Amino acid sequence: MGVEDVLFQRLGKVFPPGTVLFRDGERGKEMYVIQAGSVKITKEIRGEVQTLATLGDGEFFGEMAILNNKPRSANAIVKDEAKMLVIDPKTFEAMIRGNTEIAVRMIKKLAQRLEEADHQIESLMLKDSNSRVVHTLSRLADSSGQQTADGVRLQMTVTEVAGKCGLDTEPVKEIIGKIANAKLLVMDDEGITIPSVEKLRKYLEYLTMKEQFGDL
Repeated sequence: MGVEDVLFQRLGKVFPPGTVLFRDGERGKEMYVIQAGSVKITKEIRGEVQTLATLGDGEFFGEMAILNNKPRSANAIVKDEAKMLVIDPKTFEAMIRGNTEIAVRMIKKLAQRLEEADHQIESLMLKDSNSRVVHTLSRLADSSGQQTADGVRLQMTVTEVAGKCGLDTEPVKEIIGKIANAKLLVMDDEGITIPSVEKLRKYLEYLTMKEQFGDL
């Protein structure tokens, strides 16, 4: 029996789609680690429910309720049936004290989330879905893109991009298709290539101006 199986026997639960794990403003004393499935993190912004992220295998969330004992800052809803570890404060402390690698990984992940949160706030200010997708792609090109002879390469699926910009997969797939038709990116089964990030940013400027002022 593997380590994951042993942990699941002790701490695991299976949650059906649509399960609300917690709501914004609630008190909580558990964090979650996804072994399989997916969870949407949402928040009401300017009267509209926005998807902040879609988390999948290996991701953890809800840890801030344990770290600072403050109310939840967003909603967590199971998207696809999720097999998860549910960790209380006592177990969390024992894991951190007993395994330096876990502690370091968590610190790195939290630092990454703080950086992503800054970018995501900027993205969520854009009401237009096209602008949000283009903004996310240009940001990802800077943060995790690999320079190749054909341009900047992102080893990401459409679903992963959708999770980053807080939108459902199908509309993002359609938007990326339109951007590809405009020759601003090339999509294949393994990822996305952006021939010119500068041109993509200029397109974002155009979309932002259009959102603010309409067709002039």
